Amino acid sequence: MRPAGSDPRGWRKRFLPEALRKRFRLKTSRPERLRLAGTLRGLLHPLAAVLLGLIAGAIAILAVGGSVADTYAEMWKGAFGNFYYVTTTLARATPIMLVGLGVALAFRAGFFNLGAEGQMLLGALCAAIAGLYLPGPPEWRTIAALVAGVAAGAAWSLLAGWLDLKFRLNLLITTLLLNYIAGLFCSYVVAFPLKDTSGSSGVAQTKMLEKAVWLPKLFPGMILHAGFVFAVVLTLLLFLFLRHTVKGYELRMLGSNPRFAVYGGVRRGALLAIAMLASGGFAGLAGAAEVLGTQYRYIDNALTSPGYAWSGIMAALLAGSHPLGTAAAAILLAALQTGGLGVERNTDVPLEIASVIQATLILFVSARFTLALIRRRKARAADGPVV
Repeated sequence: MRPAGSDPRGWRKRFLPEALRKRFRLKTSRPERLRLAGTLRGLLHPLAAVLLGLIAGAIAILAVGGSVADTYAEMWKGAFGNFYYVTTTLARATPIMLVGLGVALAFRAGFFNLGAEGQMLLGALCAAIAGLYLPGPPEWRTIAALVAGVAAGAAWSLLAGWLDLKFRLNLLITTLLLNYIAGLFCSYVVAFPLKDTSGSSGVAQTKMLEKAVWLPKLFPGMILHAGFVFAVVLTLLLFLFLRHTVKGYELRMLGSNPRFAVYGGVRRGALLAIAMLASGGFAGLAGAAEVLGTQYRYIDNALTSPGYAWSGIMAALLAGSHPLGTAAAAILLAALQTGGLGVERNTDVPLEIASVIQATLILFVSARFTLALIRRRKARAADGPVV
């Protein structure tokens, strides 16, 4: 039996300075090393998904007669080639990050919230209404619009949670179906009662917000706005909340082992309400930030066509619902979308190459998600319902 702290292979002595060897020996315990190994194993899945996506994209590029190296170089330039492209990519990543953070929080607690699109749409519509019609100075209306967007998304998400608690309706199904109700309601409101009839455009949209109500730009002449700052700050706060607070620990425990959590005194109903409120609030903030920072009005289908909500869900799944990983995955997905535009501009390869890569990521992540869901349902069926 080796004594504690032994180094049979001698790698520490060969490769680490004495100071680092002492630090490693004194501060790295076996549980910490096991946790580090688990983290590294968790990174393998998203890295494998990205690699498979790039391989699938390369096959598609070769199939249309393009150069793989040139196409990926143009994709990189289109996403990060200069400062303007970088800010454009980050601006596109902002709603994906916010939606992804909310979904990640719900998923970590074991609640499958797929209603981010409806929550984002209601948040955007309520933000536009507040910014247009509330009295007061512009700065207060900006704040009120953001609060209205968060409140609308949170309330719509909480409705699905209430249906789960009250009637045992499947949360995944109810959140998904509520998307259609929210989308159709928002389309009706901007097509009839709140439609802007002052111009000649046939698009269903509200009136333009006053410029003083807009979110400030981070750089002159760029489209990146203060919503990106909100996303970064909330990423760090969510990470600290899940990692260093009692409620965060209870949410993680409920997601990993619901029966053990309930036996340990965790109140599932209360945590369901917290998780769904916060998850919907993130999505509502994403919609409000897009209205106040990019579109300056609510435009029908302007938030659904880019697929912000589903990209956010994919970012959360790709990162294993880790807040920092979700933010990084959101930037990756945004880079694929903006880089694809650069590919179409400068090569003969079609824009859909980026969609091929993203579809491969979706396929890989969906397979993992489905297997995890099947295992969870089998475990719950064997143990009985969690109350």
